[in-house]
Amino acid sequence: MSLHDPAAREIRLAIVGVGNCASSLVQGIAHYQNGGANEQIGLLHWDLGGYRPKDIKVVAAWDVDRRKVGRDVAEAIFERPNCTATFCDHVPLSGAKVQMGRILDGWSEHMADMPPDRTFLLGDAAEPDKDEVVGLLRETGADVMVNYLPVGSQRATEFYAECALDAGVAFVNNIPVFIASNPDWAKRFEQAGVPLIGDDIKAQLGATIVHRVLTDLFRKRGVKLDRTYQLNTGGNTDFLNMLNRARLVSKKISKTEAVQSVAEHRLEDENIHIGPSDYVAWQNDNKVCFLRMEGQLFGGVPMNLELRLSVEDSPNSAGVAIDLIRCARLARDRGIGGPIHPAAAAFCKHPPRQMTDDQAFEALEAFIRGA
Repeated sequence: MSLHDPAAREIRLAIVGVGNCASSLVQGIAHYQNGGANEQIGLLHWDLGGYRPKDIKVVAAWDVDRRKVGRDVAEAIFERPNCTATFCDHVPLSGAKVQMGRILDGWSEHMADMPPDRTFLLGDAAEPDKDEVVGLLRETGADVMVNYLPVGSQRATEFYAECALDAGVAFVNNIPVFIASNPDWAKRFEQAGVPLIGDDIKAQLGATIVHRVLTDLFRKRGVKLDRTYQLNTGGNTDFLNMLNRARLVSKKISKTEAVQSVAEHRLEDENIHIGPSDYVAWQNDNKVCFLRMEGQLFGGVPMNLELRLSVEDSPNSAGVAIDLIRCARLARDRGIGGPIHPAAAAFCKHPPRQMTDDQAFEALEAFIRGA
């Protein structure tokens, strides 16, 4: 295929989990189809290594909700229980129909007690085996697979990571299940020459990045950080799923380490609390973060900072996802396998190598330039 052929610049995308985050991503791809760099409001990069948002084409998707299975992705993203903002009036049909996915641990049983419009209605179609998923990835010519399964979906994430590995498709892990930051998985992707980026997407301007920047500011300005908390509430299926505290182990590690890694000194466990706090149904996809930091200024004089951040959760991550997808394709073009450290450090809470945000930004820009 010639590089002058428009199809050569396509990024053929497979999506696992057609929830709120996928809805914002697909809406965003449509929203940024036209215009130029002057219309890039909300994007981190308009052009990334020669790829623009309009180059991303959804070719495959999996979900376990019967309201979505069998529908075109462009239609499925607006089905319940999705509740994120609709910011794109017209999302063209993709031609890709949502396939029934593997359930495994991708669903928490406590959600069965919730009203149908708030939770999943599990499909009764046959679940695919690995050969079927790998076959569809190959048939559609997928370049990148992005994982949007619910928090705590360890076995389900590993199933799709195996499929991506077998099919030679770059894997972007947006959830706090440790794949890229697991040395065994990282080695397997590296040996196979398949790009891997993760773990746990860091939103554009969300609780984690704000908390990190302020923690780094304390360090740079000589303020001793004594203790801190980050409390989050929301009303989407992510927060509903996380009412099952057993699914939160890796999530709490991911969010806590993202802050600890930029602190001047690690805080004792009793002095740092970061994690989802409660499900408030009427908030829908709006996420509210309450942040408090206590420290000491010159002379040991105490100070404290309190912040309230309110964001629409899924669009807040979609622009970052667009960059992650393009970085994965760029790595694939360059024949780079295994963890893509600059992209992971810049865009993920729990990358294989933590960096300060300044360092990660510089490393990312160098990667994009090919330096």
